[in-house]
Amino acid sequence: MNVLVAGAHGSVGQHIVSLLAQSEHEVRAMVRDESQVAELEALGAEGVVADLKGDVSHALTDCDAIIFAAGSSGSDVEGVDRDGAIKLIEAAERQGVKRFVMLSSMGAGEPERGPEALGPYLKAKGEADKSLQASALDYTIIRPGRLTDDAATDEIKVARQFDEWGSITREDVAKALVVALELPNTYGQTFEILEGDTPIRAALEAVPSA
Repeated sequence: MNVLVAGAHGSVGQHIVSLLAQSEHEVRAMVRDESQVAELEALGAEGVVADLKGDVSHALTDCDAIIFAAGSSGSDVEGVDRDGAIKLIEAAERQGVKRFVMLSSMGAGEPERGPEALGPYLKAKGEADKSLQASALDYTIIRPGRLTDDAATDEIKVARQFDEWGSITREDVAKALVVALELPNTYGQTFEILEGDTPIRAALEAVPSA
């Protein structure tokens, strides 16, 4: 597949690009700053400049799938985390890109569960998730816990919704997104992931089909 990674220059996005570049897939790294293109191309991607606040349609040309890993880091949760995601979802529908894997967040389904300070971010992510769930796309929404920069463990646990809050490494989140890309049993699914003791592929293959 030719996979577009939105938010390719982010901390999770760069892991995703590296993993896809080492796979049988082709990867297109979407960034909003021309100065970031060379860095992503050095990882093995084709770079494309597109701003989620503007026209993104050219970035989807000849793509088969999208992994959305973009984020505003709290600076513009409505413009990027919500509206930017929705804009890409709508563009995918228009241009026939059926597969869409969304990096969301624990608590996005129920923002009141999370810390008060994260309320606006979780609300924005939840509204983007709802747009994807209402679309005609073959979607998977993955909601990780708190992200860390620890070394990957290659093991996770999965639940529709955990009763606990926890953490997971950014690299393991990236691996989960890339693995889910190829698993039809994750189509139409929304679930949370945390660090665990089950290999990532096995954990995702065990997600019941919708």
